[in-house]
Amino acid sequence: MTVSLENEQDQQFDFDFEQVARQVAEAVLDQESCPYEACVNVILTGDEEIRSANRQFRQIDRSTDVLSFPMVDFPAPASYEFLEEDPGCFHPDTGELLLGDIMISIPTAVRQAAAYGHGILREYAFLIAHSMLHLLGYDHMEEEERVLMEKKQEQVLNVLHITR
Repeated sequence: MTVSLENEQDQQFDFDFEQVARQVAEAVLDQESCPYEACVNVILTGDEEIRSANRQFRQIDRSTDVLSFPMVDFPAPASYEFLEEDPGCFHPDTGELLLGDIMISIPTAVRQAAAYGHGILREYAFLIAHSMLHLLGYDHMEEEERVLMEKKQEQVLNVLHITR
């Protein structure tokens, strides 16, 4: 698993952003039985930067906590069968599955952690798990999808002992 982390913001915490992102991403891939090594890019940014990206890519002019930019269009969540037919889904040098990008607003994550009564580590790990599921084709537009994603996110965090 390769996690490329770009930190565009200044806040520091008592955990390693890249290490936690890798642990959570690997746990999601294990839970979802991904048969490939994978790579993901994580961008840590501020409210204005994520607002700009949200406006540019989703036509929503407001800040948000996390944005996911999948590289693979899964026909169904975590269905990997079709990938072998499309070599463009894999990094040409490493052979890793190119999942996409995760953009997190750290100031929003800090505010949400305080509002929900847990630490920033838990909020950050939650946002990585949430976004990884999006990169694997999950969504939460319908109630049934939302419930399934919430269950999967909590399972990953419980396995890693990152609880509230």
